[in-house]
Amino acid sequence: MSFNIGIVGLPNVGKSTLFNAITKSKVEAANYPFATINPNVGVVAVPDERLAKLAALEKSEKIVPTTIEFVDIAGLVKGASAGEGLGNKFLSHIREVDAIMEVVRFFENKDIIHVQGNVDPQRDMETIAIELQLADLQNVENRLSTVARTAKSGDRESIIKKQILDKYRVALEAGKMANTVHLTDEEKEHGKDIQLLTSKPFLLVANDKFDLDKKEFVGPGIARPSSENDPTINGQPMAGPTPTQMISIDAQLESELAELSDTERADYLKELGLPESGLDKIIKQAYKTLGLITFITAGPKESKAWTCVAGTKAPQAAGKIHTDFEAGFIRAEVIQWDKLLEAGGYPQARDKGWLRVEGKEYTIQDGDVVHFRFAN
Repeated sequence: MSFNIGIVGLPNVGKSTLFNAITKSKVEAANYPFATINPNVGVVAVPDERLAKLAALEKSEKIVPTTIEFVDIAGLVKGASAGEGLGNKFLSHIREVDAIMEVVRFFENKDIIHVQGNVDPQRDMETIAIELQLADLQNVENRLSTVARTAKSGDRESIIKKQILDKYRVALEAGKMANTVHLTDEEKEHGKDIQLLTSKPFLLVANDKFDLDKKEFVGPGIARPSSENDPTINGQPMAGPTPTQMISIDAQLESELAELSDTERADYLKELGLPESGLDKIIKQAYKTLGLITFITAGPKESKAWTCVAGTKAPQAAGKIHTDFEAGFIRAEVIQWDKLLEAGGYPQARDKGWLRVEGKEYTIQDGDVVHFRFAN
């Protein structure tokens, strides 16, 4: 299972620079609005030190990491929901992604113009939030005009969908995101086809300046998030979606890191006092936001990472590998990756009783190494 993240923000906030860095791609990152019109797409391997260690243990011929697809979507502007700045085309690209990563400019640079004249993160986030809300409201109202007619006839599904759309309309008209709306289990089931922009998971990235001398993020003259775990700016709640974390990244520094070898990058990060790269932070937060985990299959042929939603049962996890595995699932042999390493291999793990046999009701855990048994 791969998933995709759309990178959005106002023009000239560093979206394309960040995209280039994390995907090691080379797309235009020009100093004027709409340098990016058609979305650029880059597939990134998810770093996972567990794979290399398991591959060494099993003498695997190859290592296959799981991936994330990043989509660099052109900058939104005020009025995008009404078609300003080619907004309708851009909004259609956002509808196609699994999650939205909003890049917010915190850095000052007189040589890089700001589409609204000056740097103001709170205002910029409000602009993005309003445009997405207005686009969703238009979508909801259009659907309501159709559903309301069939609901009057007593059609049960139409009645439930009208309830859902009415809830969304009230929230959006109040300036709230669709992901703040509480739906009953029945409404969730019947509303799966109602795909709204503001119902998607959000990640917020502060594109800030990293002071190489002071070894810290410093946006000169700019009010910054009070902390990465406290999503406020100057003590005020941030506009738009309520994230669990705002990640601070210097897109220009990430560009420099992208040009280095793995060893050089690790050394430079250590020198800067940074525990991880911006890409690593984004991936960790993406997995957390989307509720994803990784399980692993390891053997002489390959060691491979697989992504699934937390709470996935063993048969459905087997289905990520091949649909036949799910249909013919018998059992799964499971061990946590570190216990397999500690044992020194599958035979030793079996001897120690660490290799468990699990059935159809077993819930896959992050870091599980799994060998599925299935009937042909």
